[in-house]
Amino acid sequence: MEKKETYSESIAKLRTILADIEQGELDIDVLSEKVEEAGRLITQCRDKLYKANEEVKKILEEL
Repeated sequence: MEKKETYSESIAKLRTILADIEQGELDIDVLSEKVEEAGRLITQCRDKLYKANEEVKKILEEL
């Protein structure tokens, strides 16, 4: 089973990928892999943010 990164780890990886892409020196095959990984990380971050938001809403409703 693949270990999922923490939110902070995912954001750090996204920043690294963005920097690599902005340099404009990536081979097209590597670029494709980086974009695919970025998509996975963005989805993972969005899911974590949504879950945290729902948990906070639930806690606030209970108060």
